[in-house]
Amino acid sequence: MTKAPVWVLRIAAFLTLICFSNSIAIADETVSVGGSRAVLIKPASPRASVILMPGGSGAINPGEHGEINGLKGNQLVRTRSAYAARGLAVLVVDASVDLSSAVQYMAAIKRPVTVVATSRGTQRAAEGIARGARPDALVLTSGFLSAESGSGSNVMSIVGSPSALPRTLVIHHRNDGCKFTAPAGVVPFVKWSAGRARVAWLSGGRNDGDPCEARGYHGFNGLDGQVVGLATGFR
Repeated sequence: MTKAPVWVLRIAAFLTLICFSNSIAIADETVSVGGSRAVLIKPASPRASVILMPGGSGAINPGEHGEINGLKGNQLVRTRSAYAARGLAVLVVDASVDLSSAVQYMAAIKRPVTVVATSRGTQRAAEGIARGARPDALVLTSGFLSAESGSGSNVMSIVGSPSALPRTLVIHHRNDGCKFTAPAGVVPFVKWSAGRARVAWLSGGRNDGDPCEARGYHGFNGLDGQVVGLATGFR
């Protein structure tokens, strides 16, 4: 076998070092935000930041070294690395994290800061905004948006006034079968927002199991790339 020239070996070693360094730079790590644990993924030179607020109980149960032990199938949890791959600093928050503290934490890394919340996480995002959190943008996927969505506790009722909303993108599946996030709730929310919100409708994918869980249309099963693309492209 012919031995590779020294300069080829040096270049290969250099490229390996770069790849290794980048992998370290975007490794998940556990951080403290306002006294509560969250999981951070930080590229070497982020172009912006996102805060991901999962649905359900919101309990991701972060471990000591960036591992997530709860809600692993949640749409935002399972796609967290895709956000980082697009050059964003990513904070996956547990339900116990104060949103104002999370926004301040990520603003210190890189603005603009966008909150992306899904399902019951949209209620928690609304509660944080009602208490004074001020992200630069908000993305609501499969949201508890209005009374027509199916729940009396929704973003409209929690926030109270559209003047508190940052610029907002609603991402919703046309066939979402969850009784709390009915597609019928989207248009009333967008009208209420007084021009602050717009909607992106998705179709297709797969619908398996509980209509309010991650494997259904509600969880954009099979459409992860589209959801991430819309959320990261929102301007």
